Amino acid sequence: MSPDPLVSVIIPTYNRYHLLSDAAASVLAQTFAAFELIIVDDGSTDETWERLGEFSDKRISRIRIEHTGLPGLVRNRGVASARGEYIAFLDSDDLWLPEKLMLQYDFMRENPGCRISHTRERWIRGGKEISQAGQRHRRSGIIFGDALKKCIIGPSTVMMEKKLFEAVGGFREDLEIAEDYEMWLRITACCEVGYIDKPLTVKQAGHEGQLSEKYGHIEYFRIQGLKSLVDANWFPEAFSTAAREELSSKCAIYAAGCRKRDKVLEAEEFEKLAETYRA
Repeated sequence: MSPDPLVSVIIPTYNRYHLLSDAAASVLAQTFAAFELIIVDDGSTDETWERLGEFSDKRISRIRIEHTGLPGLVRNRGVASARGEYIAFLDSDDLWLPEKLMLQYDFMRENPGCRISHTRERWIRGGKEISQAGQRHRRSGIIFGDALKKCIIGPSTVMMEKKLFEAVGGFREDLEIAEDYEMWLRITACCEVGYIDKPLTVKQAGHEGQLSEKYGHIEYFRIQGLKSLVDANWFPEAFSTAAREELSSKCAIYAAGCRKRDKVLEAEEFEKLAETYRA
């Protein structure tokens, strides 16, 4: 019997075989071989499920569920089947460089106490690279304050202990967008984060089917995720005031946008929320 894998890689997908095949190939091309690849098909209606059966590598397993459109739920289903000590996520429209898992696994082992790490990523839109030079947020150590502002950890860049994922409860399964932002808040409120300053992940943006493209904005979903945590008094005292202040600010900004779009009732709702959470 072969030993359990050290890393379980989870790829969620829906109607993206043309992209998924490249994502899976980038996992199989890793210089680190002690992994399993779990592909979770969210009820695809194209050829995805049938074509997945063509993969012959024994490290690949596939799971099919009824369509939900909820990426957190789909990832959670993959983790539930994972056998690895560590888990890593790869969106089906992203790619890894061949040394990604090896460098990240070594980093985790060389930094005792590091329970989660992420890497720098390259953003590609329409075949052109998008500069990340303007990104000034903190990427390693205690990054909760920066994580409040926006999602600063790309899911496809992460490697983390499976036990940590289970301890925080995994991804919320009822958020269509910003489920990653919400979980990183829970994790960065209790853990320091490791960072490898190398572009080991390629993020392919701007194509059909991306949820961020579907809505055009995601701040509403971030507010929902943050509000639930604040209401549940989830954050330790050291972070609770900052969380309430950020929630108030996000609500005020969102309300202002509603005013500009003549959505008066929605604006009033979020103005009240901004006042409620103002520290």
